[in-house]
Amino acid sequence: MSPAIAGGVEGLKLDNMRELCGVLGDPQRDQPTVHITGTNGKGSVARMVTALLAAHDLPVGTYTSPHLEAINERVSRNGEPITDAALAAVLSDLAALEPLLAHSPSYFELLTAAAFRWFSDEAVAAAVVEVGLLGRWDATNVVDGIVAVLTNVGRDHTDGQGDWRRRIAVEKVGIVKAGATFVLGETDPELQDVFEATPAAELWRRDTDFGCIANRLAVGGRMLDLRTPGAGYDDVFLAAHGAHQGDNAAIALAAAEAFFGRPLDEALVVEAFAAVRNPGRFEVVGRAPLIVLDGAHNPDGARALADALDEGFAIAGHQRLVLGVLAGREPVELLAHLGAEDAAEVFCCTPASPRALPAADLAAIVTEHGGTARVMPDVAAAVRAALGESSAEDAVVVTGSLYTVGAARAACRRLGLVSNG
Repeated sequence: MSPAIAGGVEGLKLDNMRELCGVLGDPQRDQPTVHITGTNGKGSVARMVTALLAAHDLPVGTYTSPHLEAINERVSRNGEPITDAALAAVLSDLAALEPLLAHSPSYFELLTAAAFRWFSDEAVAAAVVEVGLLGRWDATNVVDGIVAVLTNVGRDHTDGQGDWRRRIAVEKVGIVKAGATFVLGETDPELQDVFEATPAAELWRRDTDFGCIANRLAVGGRMLDLRTPGAGYDDVFLAAHGAHQGDNAAIALAAAEAFFGRPLDEALVVEAFAAVRNPGRFEVVGRAPLIVLDGAHNPDGARALADALDEGFAIAGHQRLVLGVLAGREPVELLAHLGAEDAAEVFCCTPASPRALPAADLAAIVTEHGGTARVMPDVAAAVRAALGESSAEDAVVVTGSLYTVGAARAACRRLGLVSNG
């Protein structure tokens, strides 16, 4: 857990973000919002909720983080990122207002406020907002979501000491506001008292009030049977890999139903889930060799990645890992779940982040735990080297951080493996 969180979140506050939004006229209040937090899956759920709302002919603004290749990805309308010109215009407006502020906004506060302002200017009918970190003190928490979503509580941003799951849960449920419908994906019975203590008007629990009843492997994704408090939806194809995406789909569907206050049109649900695209989350960009880009950065994410590979992809040849992680993560557990000791080679690189773990340090950990490591100068070089040594029967898996995946995706685009769409 970060020092501020480990120390009981002393000193953290939303005053600066509230001041910034107030100068803008509080644009975050101009449309109803679905607010999403969770250790894993919140980006996938945000995309699914956006698709479900947009399928009902709503203009939907979505705010997510981090981006993969371009900052514009963080702010979108019905899946289309904000243009360079529009982003520059709204950031220029914010810069002009800075003299009115008592404090200079942070990078994340500026982007968050820019998203709210643009959503207001675009007159979107709904906003889907992904939390950046935890929840209670996150800059996005100036919104009053009519639906609050918690996907799960896992080990990330924590030292793992003491009752860390409860401490993280308390921070995450800080996004739940009075009168909201709280859509809860976490099923740990020992945390239920935390979830029941929120001011939500309704609490919908996964596997009790909603859930994924059947989850079958299908060509290009999953075939799901889903239940919500209002309806059942059978044989729904989801264009996403990994059994864990079935739970994400159930959470997203419940959130959309809570937003509308009624069951959804089944044909529109089928249309929305079939059209979902989730770049950088078990994204298959090549088949011979198999090339998978996945932003798994914690033990639960790595486990889900490994399970998806084992279930859906028979790798006849060797597996190579392109791995770059941030400092403060759990690289040993990550390596164990990814089977790094059995990989033909782990190409270690340093993602473009000030918090990145140096490639040489990562390689030392890989070697110490029985793997074969090679230090690479950057992510693109690691991708080229891994592909250059792979045959059609092999697999190259790029993972460890969304920063790593973003750089790898750009490299794959230059190789013609990723389209501009």
